[in-house]
Amino acid sequence: MFRRYDFSVGQLLREGKNVVKVSLLSPVVYASERSQAHSSYRVPPDCPPPVQKGECHVNFIRKAQSSFSWDWGPSFPTLGLWKGVHLEAFDVLRLIHLSTVPVYDSSLSQWAVRVEVLVDAVEETEAQVNLSLMELSTQHTFTVMFLSGQSRNTFSLHVNTSNQVKLWWPSGHGEQPSYRLSVRGTMLEGTAILRTDTQVYFRTVELVQEPIAGSPGLSFYFRVNKKPIFLKGSNWIPAHALQDLVSPADVRNLLQSTVDANMNALRVWGGGVYEQDLFYTLCDEMGVMIWQDFMFACAMYPTEPDFIETVREEVVQQVRRLKSHPSVIVWSGNNENEAALATDWFGIPVAQQPRYHRDYVTLYVDNIRAIVQKEDGSRPFLVSSPTNGAESQREGWVAHDPYDLHYGDTHYYSYSRDCWDWTAMPRTRFASEYGFQSWPSFSTLQKVMQAQCVKAQTEFYRRSQSEVIEGKGHTMGALYWQLNDIWQGPSWSSIGRYCYCDFFSPVLPVGFEDQGSLVVYAVSDLSHDLHLRTVVSVYEWSSLDPVCTVASGQVLVEGGSAEVIHKQPITALLAGCGGGSCTRLTCLLTFHLEDVNGQQGPINHLFLSSPKKAQGMLRPNITAKVQQDEVGEYTVTLQSSAVAAFVWLDVGDVPGRFGTNGFLMVTRNRTVTFNPWGLTSTQQLAKALTVTSLRDVY
Repeated sequence: MFRRYDFSVGQLLREGKNVVKVSLLSPVVYASERSQAHSSYRVPPDCPPPVQKGECHVNFIRKAQSSFSWDWGPSFPTLGLWKGVHLEAFDVLRLIHLSTVPVYDSSLSQWAVRVEVLVDAVEETEAQVNLSLMELSTQHTFTVMFLSGQSRNTFSLHVNTSNQVKLWWPSGHGEQPSYRLSVRGTMLEGTAILRTDTQVYFRTVELVQEPIAGSPGLSFYFRVNKKPIFLKGSNWIPAHALQDLVSPADVRNLLQSTVDANMNALRVWGGGVYEQDLFYTLCDEMGVMIWQDFMFACAMYPTEPDFIETVREEVVQQVRRLKSHPSVIVWSGNNENEAALATDWFGIPVAQQPRYHRDYVTLYVDNIRAIVQKEDGSRPFLVSSPTNGAESQREGWVAHDPYDLHYGDTHYYSYSRDCWDWTAMPRTRFASEYGFQSWPSFSTLQKVMQAQCVKAQTEFYRRSQSEVIEGKGHTMGALYWQLNDIWQGPSWSSIGRYCYCDFFSPVLPVGFEDQGSLVVYAVSDLSHDLHLRTVVSVYEWSSLDPVCTVASGQVLVEGGSAEVIHKQPITALLAGCGGGSCTRLTCLLTFHLEDVNGQQGPINHLFLSSPKKAQGMLRPNITAKVQQDEVGEYTVTLQSSAVAAFVWLDVGDVPGRFGTNGFLMVTRNRTVTFNPWGLTSTQQLAKALTVTSLRDVY
């Protein structure tokens, strides 16, 4: 499923009609047969948990591992030629693959573009290859000998005007400019044999793992164009169980929703598929960074020669296909397999564990890592996720504790603790998975709970980026699980992710209670410093008019940091408002940030008690009016008679997204935009629209 096959058919074709006959074997049968043939020792897990009603031995077949079932979706073990078949005819040569990797020499302040051309030539052919970046006044002609059969040729094109190069930046940190590279090949007598164009983006990326002052362990963060970047985003699973049904519009809508939610990164999870070209092209254009797993997940894997051979070809093809994309910032060998081995998920007897350790190193280090380093030295490689990174390597590639918060990235899930309690959250270097399961329905309040849990944990990670407490912290990434979904069942998906716009905002106030005090951090992703103050408003649940509003003094908040900007005992805050009529049960807090130009970032809130215990909460009787403006944008204007928690807008089966959703409404009026993904009308939206808040469901 993950590689291309080429067959020479020149000697087989006949004049007239030719028939290609393809025989298919059930992937379930094939996986079972391969497992039975591997009789010397077990390669766990044999089957998924019975509750998933899936198929067995998926680790013996190179298909999407989730296609045999996963905890977020059913089993669809697909069968067929999912990428199509085509016939290529050529007289001299054909272009199989073209890749470009910009390389920056900091000592010379000089850019070059490494261009790799993989061709299939009928016979040895001497030719001239002209490469040009006209926008950068750069071109050069190379003389090359294309060998008979498949051969790879590498050229280094030095950019004449390196000081004019505009860099590619992640979303929220700058633009995503590109330059057209023209590739032309001619035989010495002038016959054209190669003609193609491609886009080139210039950027550098590093994974920084260095000692941190005041902390054991190492840092773990990405530096793009020498600038530390906090990764904000989610994990991406296959967009459909049947990949042929994923349309370009589906991909574009999901990615645009990601950017609209102020995310700048996605992790392409290792239990799915290497995504289609369009996915990566759009990520390049939108500035979405990609953490790219190789497709191995939650299992041990065989290491027989034929399995390793097909994996090696898979890795070569995928790296060559994807390394031209600036959006791909890191390769990762697998999902959770280091942790599975280190913490013995599968009950492997102690005496047999060295065998599985050797298999792990053989597959991910000796083969996958070695190929990636040979094919692409422009971006970092991690053997697994989660991992301790450099520390795992020092310990022989499988760390004693891959979840050590002093190193690498962390996956964290807890369903028994209070997910709003920040003191239970791991102060990790980088959170690459975390989340909460829910039903896809507001009426169960599960979506509300999921959104608030993810909000609480994301805000905790964002405010932990500039501090180290008891040796832990300096958190530089928050990728929650999971962005998208494939069915209407319970999962961790944020398909109603409109709630997630605010807590990924470039400038964000994060408030929480610590030992009886309200503490507010100002979090900034901006490149420049801000002078900010906090404005705190106290509301009674029974009234839309604030009881009181207090403001702090201005504090300098450096760009790319999180700083404490306000701290005040809650009892003193409530006592000083409205003659002391407020209590934790009757009142709530909102807060925002301001500078001399006005409000910066969204309004955030803090509930002083569980909303279920809140006193004075009224039914808000929200009314809605749908309108379309002169440029065709739809808006929903809401009017409320009372404070409304978790206001949720739904338009049934009308595809599209709201500009925000699941919000706290403390004003009488609010307007929300709606972006449809197809044709609709104000009448259709008005008929389909429902508005619900917390008080409406009990």
